[in-house]
Amino acid sequence: MPHTPIQKPDSARLGDFTTDRRLFPMLGLGICAGIFGVISGWVLLRMIGLINDLAYYGVWSTRMLTPGGALHGGHPALWTIFVPIAGAIVIGLMARFGSEKIRGHGIPEAIESIMLGGARLDLKVAILKPISSAISIGTGGPFGAEGPIIMTGGAAASLLGQCFSLTDAERKTILVAGACAGMTAIFGTPIAAMLLAIEVLLFELKPRSVLPVAVACITAAVGRGWCMTPVPLFPFLGSATVDAIHAAGWIGIGLIAGLAACLLTFMVYGVEDVFGRLPVHWMWWPALGAIVVGIGGLIDPAALGVGYPAIGKLMLGALTGVAAARLVLAKGIIWSVALGSGTSGGVLAPLLIVGGGIGAILSPAMPHAAPGFWAVLAMAATLGGALGAPLTATLFAVELTGNHIILLPVFAACMSSMAVSVLLMKRSILTEKIARRGHHLNREYSIDPLTVTRIREIMAKKVVTLSPDVFVGEVIQRFASHKEGYRAFPVVDAEGHVCGMVTRSDILVWIGDETARQKRLIDMVDGRDLVLAHPEEMADAIALRMLEKNVSRIPIVDHDGHLVGIISRADLLHAHHRTFTTERKRERFFRNGKNSIPSAAQNDGTSRSSSVIVTEFAAQSGLDGEIYNER
Repeated sequence: MPHTPIQKPDSARLGDFTTDRRLFPMLGLGICAGIFGVISGWVLLRMIGLINDLAYYGVWSTRMLTPGGALHGGHPALWTIFVPIAGAIVIGLMARFGSEKIRGHGIPEAIESIMLGGARLDLKVAILKPISSAISIGTGGPFGAEGPIIMTGGAAASLLGQCFSLTDAERKTILVAGACAGMTAIFGTPIAAMLLAIEVLLFELKPRSVLPVAVACITAAVGRGWCMTPVPLFPFLGSATVDAIHAAGWIGIGLIAGLAACLLTFMVYGVEDVFGRLPVHWMWWPALGAIVVGIGGLIDPAALGVGYPAIGKLMLGALTGVAAARLVLAKGIIWSVALGSGTSGGVLAPLLIVGGGIGAILSPAMPHAAPGFWAVLAMAATLGGALGAPLTATLFAVELTGNHIILLPVFAACMSSMAVSVLLMKRSILTEKIARRGHHLNREYSIDPLTVTRIREIMAKKVVTLSPDVFVGEVIQRFASHKEGYRAFPVVDAEGHVCGMVTRSDILVWIGDETARQKRLIDMVDGRDLVLAHPEEMADAIALRMLEKNVSRIPIVDHDGHLVGIISRADLLHAHHRTFTTERKRERFFRNGKNSIPSAAQNDGTSRSSSVIVTEFAAQSGLDGEIYNER
């Protein structure tokens, strides 16, 4: 049989990244997504201001007057309690007869679309989400605009992506680019938006996705300077003292903020569970939650709406003591109830207010610092703990205040908060919503071991083969004797070249077709469809080849076509087994001051042999019995 040697892979083509020329059109789409994000943010903020001023003051304006009808700091009128209820009824009707996807705070819906929906959002969501959010916040809903704008910017960019021939991965990138551009437009935090993409939205760290998102964020930051305030949204000029006492304070405020983040998350979903047990259609839940919002507005009007003035006061140290405590309680309760009722609104601004209020309350007990310093730290730490995104929260605080001096304290507080939240909560406030819809996400990024493993490292080198001159009857008898534990045999000629493969499926077909037992094997195998691999190829390429060709085993040949091994699906698990053992196996290399070889008993209960662990791993993956050959 003529032999065509397999081409040895060119190792020079293997690189750190897989980005190709498709990056250039993606960068162009990223610029467009950035423009869409700015336009979406500008429109949303003005819609919120218009509805707020009409609902509470009866004036046609987009200036965003104080929510609650207390323009000059007076007590709001009793009738204002009905404003949030009216807005919630409208939102319930929009969700019932428009699109249910407008419910919630936007980011989980964007994540669900990215992970499960092919990154496709429809035009109805792109239109109804900002309108419903503007109604919700404008009528006093205690939400931020960032969640809705992330959903809106993502929807607009998704519609753009659907106009071109793109892969699901490319559409995901464009959706995330629009979402992060919207966040940049609202807060003026392009770097934090980029980190939000990496920590929460993209679920990968590849240049082909990171660069278009970065371009969108930069475009949005530049465009924001033309149509919005180009300066930091909440300037903070205070400095930071770096010493052991203050460092203990940073960590302490972060731990407390982490507990607050967990409590707020539990409150939101606890309220959602309560609403789920009510004998009332979910369309009316927002109206019921709005009753609590209206009452909370009477107690503290600053708890209504996006709350940007309250954030500014907290950062200036102008809101402390009883006033800060009242704001924390009112905002925390009405936000939890409103969000748990399923209305439309964001989470970032409320988390900032509650966290900042906690920092303001604790300031007298903390080491001396500039007014508002501890509030800033608690804001960022609460946000980072609730989202499970400490890097995003750190850079968010720095960009929001325009003060890079506080970078180290904020970073320490956010990391402390995350340490608490990941230990007390299985999921963040964002992913819990997705989990309740029956989906599971894993936000721990790591390198796929198949991408860094060569086939020669995991292939079976001891291979049992068949001669092409063997009769079919002998092969059938050999399989039927149960003496062979293998499921496939390469057919190898006298020169060591692979002519084909014989599997158990082939044997069953021969038996069913009553194939003549006197036929030789060379007449039964077809080398034209033979799938081969080279020992220097990467394991991920072989795994893909197995899927594309629908084979479970591939012979491994050298450059001259000589058989040197075989790879099975179970063998691919050996690459994953390395990661498994690095997570589970514990060793001590120094004992009593002397260097010693680690013993198997030091493996935290995993003293079993490698082959046993791999066999169990294969069994759990549905591949038991497919390990080809003893190691």
